[in-house]
Amino acid sequence: MRGIHLRIGLMAFLFLFGWSSFEVQAQSRKKVENIRQDAREAKAEFLESDWRMEKHFSNAYGYVIFPNVGKGAIGIGGAAGNGVVYEGGKEIGMAKLTQLSIGFQWGGQAYREVIFFENKAAMDRFKQNKVEFAAQASAVAVTEGASADASYVDGVMVFTMQKGGLMYEASVGGQKFKFDAF
Repeated sequence: MRGIHLRIGLMAFLFLFGWSSFEVQAQSRKKVENIRQDAREAKAEFLESDWRMEKHFSNAYGYVIFPNVGKGAIGIGGAAGNGVVYEGGKEIGMAKLTQLSIGFQWGGQAYREVIFFENKAAMDRFKQNKVEFAAQASAVAVTEGASADASYVDGVMVFTMQKGGLMYEASVGGQKFKFDAF
């Protein structure tokens, strides 16, 4: 009798563990698909705001779109977002953006960010998680015509688009990235 209970308990454990694992995987796939859809919408909005960005999307070796970056601070701040990485116009993986900043800052905001890579070397640095933006790194805020005079710095060009919120800041900090291939 004891052996039957042990087998039933083991089967129940495996069923529950397997179901739980399946459920987590399904939620993870749904989250990734939502990020992919948001990235497509963000690209369309970048192009709607400045149609000249099409040349950057077409000519870049690769790019990453972070469709939803959230940032908040009261003295010490942080930001985070997930994005989709493209090489040769094809999706090749996902990326995570994190940022920590210290200084005079208060508030919260949401924005989009796209990073273009000029060549294979710049793209490879990103894929090897060797791209970080220091405090002096700058991004171009997307408005009509803003991309016309933008240029690469060390093989990278960054554009941001405000989504909402209000942030007062004079801070020192940088962004770090993590790439995961499909």
